[in-house]
Amino acid sequence: MLQYQTRLDLTFQALADPSRRAMVERLVRGPVSVSELAAPFDMTLSAVVQHLRLLQESGLVRTEKAGRVRTCRIDTAALRAAEDWMSSQRAAWEQRLDRLEEFLASNPNAPPSKKRRR
Repeated sequence: MLQYQTRLDLTFQALADPSRRAMVERLVRGPVSVSELAAPFDMTLSAVVQHLRLLQESGLVRTEKAGRVRTCRIDTAALRAAEDWMSSQRAAWEQRLDRLEEFLASNPNAPPSKKRRR
């Protein structure tokens, strides 16, 4: 559990920054070189490389070097783990809200409940 939590923490830390999220969004469309990835950003290449390093440590991005070109690509396993965690949290809260709704429905003194959106 600790290793999973650490990986998940790194994933959310990496996705907390808008520049890194934009890089991930770009890489979802396909692999690119570091310089291509850096082009739309108003930051130095070394700043982009620092962001990439954190994305790599989180497991979101893999890089490969061929000659002088370093190519970046998305690794979806970390995204899937974050999605799985969020889905389990959503399911747990939906169960709690369903139980609350049942309790309130069985209590004649409770005010009428409004339908909740899912």
